[in-house]
Amino acid sequence: MRYKIIPVTAFQQNCTLMWCEETRRAAVIDPGGDLASITAAIAQEELELELVLLTHAHIDHAGATADLAAEFDVPVVGPHLEDKFWIDSLAQQSQMFGFPAATPFEPSRWLNDGDEVSFGKVTLEVLHCPGHTPGHVVFFHRDSKVAQVGDVLFNGSIGRTDFPKGDHPTLISSIRNKLFPLGDDVQFIPGHGPMSNFGYERKTNPFVAGKAG
Repeated sequence: MRYKIIPVTAFQQNCTLMWCEETRRAAVIDPGGDLASITAAIAQEELELELVLLTHAHIDHAGATADLAAEFDVPVVGPHLEDKFWIDSLAQQSQMFGFPAATPFEPSRWLNDGDEVSFGKVTLEVLHCPGHTPGHVVFFHRDSKVAQVGDVLFNGSIGRTDFPKGDHPTLISSIRNKLFPLGDDVQFIPGHGPMSNFGYERKTNPFVAGKAG
């Protein structure tokens, strides 16, 4: 499995293009905006897009979802059903944060903890990690030891919990009990900012360092 991070929107959200090297079939995780940049990356790598995946439905992660799915005629998968209210409010979110108008959509499949999603010969494990939003999920490729964690955990920080249905203790629990047990050597792509690994964050991140599940 290979991947490319594509920063999109004024929030510099880490939209991620993942693909199977053998089949050249791909998935885009969190297409928040800047559709031209995403489609250019797909073309540059000569990939066939198979599906769009969402960690959660905040506007900077989901704003271009419907347009990307329609352009390539592929399904939208995720997040967890608990984020449906965020999808339903995309128009209001776009106005609030000055984003282009977002087209409404209905995922082809909602995701639950323990589910799997596949493109080509790549399979990602799904972990339901609420706290930043109630329906937030994380995608983990065990063979590569790479996770796309959305806005659950960052290099040196954690996701905000002051949005509707955010919950700080729940977020800390998701990090400690869902992410860290995957292994210190797992690298993660956060929703914003540089990559890190779980071991480094477990030891140094001031919000979760030194805490055990």
